[in-house]
Amino acid sequence: MISVYQCKSAFQNLLRPLVQQLATWQISPNQVTVSAILLSGLTGLALAQSTQFTSSFLPTTPQVLCSVPIALLVRMALNAIDGMLAREHNQKSALGCILNEMGDVISDIFLYLPFALIVGVSAPLIVGIVILAITSEMVGVLGYEIDHKRHYEGPMGKSDRALVFGVIGLILGLGIEPSQWLTFLLVAIIFLQIWTITNRIQGMLQEVEVWK
Repeated sequence: MISVYQCKSAFQNLLRPLVQQLATWQISPNQVTVSAILLSGLTGLALAQSTQFTSSFLPTTPQVLCSVPIALLVRMALNAIDGMLAREHNQKSALGCILNEMGDVISDIFLYLPFALIVGVSAPLIVGIVILAITSEMVGVLGYEIDHKRHYEGPMGKSDRALVFGVIGLILGLGIEPSQWLTFLLVAIIFLQIWTITNRIQGMLQEVEVWK
C-alpha cells in the first residue's frame, strides 16, 4: 500500500549526519521525543489561541497555519532521529518505547484538534479524524502482542496525516476559504484511516496464519 512511510529510509539517510552529531553531544532519544511533543503542543496552542484572540503581539491564524507544515516536517524529523539514536547508538529503553508511542498520539491531538476551532472547518470531522488516528496507532501497537512487531500499514499512517494536514494548513494560511473542498478532503481522510486500520488488522492476522 502506497504511503509516505515508504520514504522513511531516504529521509533517515539525510538525517544520519545530524544523528551522529547528536550522539556525540550525548543527546538521548528520550530528549528528542519530548522535544517533538513540546513542539506539537506549542504549535497546537498557538493555532488554538489565534482562532480565539486577536492581538498585535501574537501571530495571526494565517501565520500560524503557514507554520504548521514546518512544524510537522520538524516533528517528522525528530521522530526519525529518536528512533535512529535508539537503534544505531545502543540507546533503546522501555521508557523510550512508551514515550515514542504515547508521543505520537499526544502530538496528533495537539496538532490536529485545533483545526476544529477554525471557522468553516467541520469540527465533527476533525474530531473523527483524531479519534481514528488514535485508533490506528493503537492497532499498530497491538502488533507487538499479536505477532511481535509494530505495524505501519497505510494508506493514512502518521506520516501521511502529517503531509495532508501540512498541505491543508498551508492552503488555509494562504487565504483560501475552507469550503466544500475541505469537507470532501476530510471525509476522504476518514475513509483512508478506516482502510488503514483494516490493513493493519489484516496484516497482523496474516502473520499469525503464517505461523500456524
